[in-house]
Amino acid sequence: MKVENKDKHALVFTRTFAAPRDLVFQAWTTADMVKNWWGCGQFPACHVEMDARPGGAWRGCLRADNGDEIHLAGRFIEVVQPERLVFTFVRMAAPEIGVEPVDTQVTVTFTEQAGKTLMRFRQEIFTTADLRDNHQDGWTTSFARLDNIFATQESMAAS
Repeated sequence: MKVENKDKHALVFTRTFAAPRDLVFQAWTTADMVKNWWGCGQFPACHVEMDARPGGAWRGCLRADNGDEIHLAGRFIEVVQPERLVFTFVRMAAPEIGVEPVDTQVTVTFTEQAGKTLMRFRQEIFTTADLRDNHQDGWTTSFARLDNIFATQESMAAS
């Protein structure tokens, strides 16, 4: 994964997944799949709803082992299967656990590369570099989970 954090207001990186573009796009737009990989280390997703169409809403809940929760929500702005997603990403404040609110927009593009998928990711506009870095850690953990899902599917298909 290549992280390009030159601007404190945007999180930008690229990553290649060992899966076809259609499958990677589906992993971003199907609630049951998203639930298996979204969330940071201590807060995996426990609930996800998704209406992946322009104007459609999504929401999710990340829950720690101790029961602390982080709630997320947004709306899809663009859904161009299997090439591009644009959606709002709102994290609700949870001051009791030190979570600040975030209101950003995410743009993700998917490019097929010989059976693999190059993903370009941009989340903006963060009010501080600390909030941006916090989300970088969360997405990095999430994408590692997604890599594991694709690796498991590939090994099961090879068996």
